[in-house]
Amino acid sequence: MRETTDNSRRDRSVALWLLVCCGLVFAMVVLGGVTRLTGSGLSMVDWRPLMGVLPPLSDAEWQRVFEMYQQTPEFHKVNSAFGLHDFKSIFWLEYLHRLLGRTIGLAFLVPFLVFIARGYIRRESWPKYLLMFVLGGLQGLLGWYMVKSGLVDRPHVSQYRLTAHLVAAFLIYAYMFWVAMSLLFPTAPTAGKHPLYVRTLGLFTLVCITIVSGGFVAGLKAGKIYNTFPLMGDSLVPPGLLALDPAWRNLFENTATVQFDHRWLAITTFVLILIYWYRARKVQMPSRTRPAVNALMHTAVLQVVLGISTLLFAVPVFLGAAHQAVAMLLFTIVLYVLHSLRRV
Repeated sequence: MRETTDNSRRDRSVALWLLVCCGLVFAMVVLGGVTRLTGSGLSMVDWRPLMGVLPPLSDAEWQRVFEMYQQTPEFHKVNSAFGLHDFKSIFWLEYLHRLLGRTIGLAFLVPFLVFIARGYIRRESWPKYLLMFVLGGLQGLLGWYMVKSGLVDRPHVSQYRLTAHLVAAFLIYAYMFWVAMSLLFPTAPTAGKHPLYVRTLGLFTLVCITIVSGGFVAGLKAGKIYNTFPLMGDSLVPPGLLALDPAWRNLFENTATVQFDHRWLAITTFVLILIYWYRARKVQMPSRTRPAVNALMHTAVLQVVLGISTLLFAVPVFLGAAHQAVAMLLFTIVLYVLHSLRRV
């Protein structure tokens, strides 16, 4: 009995650590959105994973970093009037974004080693935690790969690389969150899935697709056009949705098509969440699930309001960042519901 209690206490400690890491990743995603929305993401033109911890500390160092920035397409085509003071205003956000990434690495690695040394994490579980760490390192590399795409010819990062960077962050977050929930709410391996599990999985998939679509909206700055709702300009279906050839390119490279897709994916997701919530009220559920289903509905309403407001006001920084943050909150809630129904 005492051994079971000790194991439960250890699992709770590991789960709490993972949830703290999830919180840091959440903050990282939001800060990354603010960095993008303020045009700060291309201000640091080199990547030094270890030596880049310290910012410029002298006037000479600041001048050196600024001169590097002056060689970039963004400076020549967008910010040619920038002086050193203006450069500092965009440098610090990107610096904080990268610093937070390094902080997450330390916040993961140090407790992980401590938990291993104290026997809190069983040997057979080491690989999944090592995978989390490796994915985090690869995410940093992917972030630099994204930034490099904006340092060549165009002063904008590739929408493909930006979306991949976003998806990778959500994947790492989801992996850590799922493992944490499994530690906090253990169930018998022989338990069966709840009747709503398959529908919840479908809903989760749709939320993920909508988030991916949002990544392409962000990468193409598609929220800057057709700032009307529900119409796009004068019609529900704007002209030029299939302007690019071959046709599949319109899904990822045509600004109007990308916004059109995101609108209707978001509306479809919202409607299905409302239907899911209404039907779930009549179904027997685990005690921890029903409050989450209610939260899912409330968060979906908030997200729709934020999405429409962000569009109508042409993506101001605060609304754009809030829309991205609530998207991650919605993702978290539906993932929590999915986990709670996997074995009952």
